Amino acid sequence: MSAEQIVAFVGFSVVMAGTPGPSNALLTATGARVGIVRGLPALVGVAAGMAGLMFSVAFGLGTLILEQPLVLVILKWTGAVVLVWLAWKIATAHGPAAETQAARPVGFWGAAAFQWVNPKSWLACTSAAAAFLDHSRGSAGLQAALLALLFAVAALPCCFVWLAFGAVVQRALRSERAQRTFNIAMGALLALSVVLFVT
Repeated sequence: MSAEQIVAFVGFSVVMAGTPGPSNALLTATGARVGIVRGLPALVGVAAGMAGLMFSVAFGLGTLILEQPLVLVILKWTGAVVLVWLAWKIATAHGPAAETQAARPVGFWGAAAFQWVNPKSWLACTSAAAAFLDHSRGSAGLQAALLALLFAVAALPCCFVWLAFGAVVQRALRSERAQRTFNIAMGALLALSVVLFVT
């Protein structure tokens, strides 16, 4: 990749990682439940999961899936079901602040695996592969690895903002009612993002 392509891809990655979507809703809810420190594995998991998906799609998995309409439909609706289930779990979570602090947060592996059923992640990866892979610039493997690395580096600070936002909101969630209201709002936003990506 040329220097111009790298700058353009980093800009693309910042926009995709920093804008609202299922992963950032998950990180915000995680930050609100357990704070920044206990939410860091989820943050790293999101970035690593996206990097793995970016590499796989850019290296050829995306082409294979896009050439099989049935696989694409199955992937799309499986992702939608998982995201709606997660939205329900977030919206119905409740309990006092002490109970929330003791709750087990989404870990590294859960957040990483989540990227593989996240429609926004697939959209970002297939768009990036189509726009930034260049047959004249070396092997697909090397280019895919570079895209994955650059995306992870760009995603970490962008997604950290959402985790930190959740942790800041946590301080305002002193009552069970406030906590439930926040959880319902986050669940509804996640559910809305599913509707936007599957329609």
